[in-house]
Amino acid sequence: MRIGLGQLLVEGGEPMRNLARAVEQIAQAAAQQCDLVLLPETLDFAWTHPSALTEAQPIPGVFSDQLCQAALQHRVYVCAGLTERGTDGRNYNAAILIDPQGHIIVKYHKINLLAVELPYYAVGQTLNVVDTPLGKIGVNICADNYLDGLSIGHTLARMGAEFILAPSSWTVDYSVTEEHDPYEEKWIKPFSILANLYNVVVVGTTSVGYIVGGPYEGKKSIGCSLAVDANGVQAQGAFNEFAGQLIVADLARPHRPERGTAIGEMLQAKGYHFDKMPSL
Repeated sequence: MRIGLGQLLVEGGEPMRNLARAVEQIAQAAAQQCDLVLLPETLDFAWTHPSALTEAQPIPGVFSDQLCQAALQHRVYVCAGLTERGTDGRNYNAAILIDPQGHIIVKYHKINLLAVELPYYAVGQTLNVVDTPLGKIGVNICADNYLDGLSIGHTLARMGAEFILAPSSWTVDYSVTEEHDPYEEKWIKPFSILANLYNVVVVGTTSVGYIVGGPYEGKKSIGCSLAVDANGVQAQGAFNEFAGQLIVADLARPHRPERGTAIGEMLQAKGYHFDKMPSL
């Protein structure tokens, strides 16, 4: 799979400007023969921006339609994070996977919500893996890949995912600069755990820019989008709050013959323990 990691400037409360940049990056990725474009979490309003509480749109809807049209126009798969106003009247931190015909083939709601997200989004209740000509693709979002949420990735791998795509909005305090690297333990480690245990490819694309509005106002997103497989980091975005860019990565489709209980046997052979209680 040739994937474009669309490390995108996302401005709080500016959905039309953000979507215009997303559509532009889809076109750039298609021009570089990408099969799939992965865009950040909640790229419409930005993560936990208060305007989403009153202005979020349904999916399908006016925002997702723009991404579907771009996928169809450029004949690429698109995975992107949006805010969804659900049919139940609640908002969800959503991710969609769109095929080259412009159809939404996966819609996912984030499960491992941070405490500060709970006033903005309801907890998701489903996981999906879809078969495509590129491989079996599972979708989750950002903190679903925290070490404390890694059971979500384990489940996608158990469902047969060969690629796990994660729209993200990785944030740090305003004082963090390129001399620091807060991501080694936080993101490379959990991605690598899944990649090595199951022979899956895990890809996260994050936004860049300063956060305005909401509980993280004043913090910033600084890029470092990642693609990790069993051999290590295969692609990484630049590290700063101005690093809006498209990172193109050629990622081999992994061979995953194990199914069902054979996965458990494989994990046991690798020394994974299912029956250990955490030390108190």
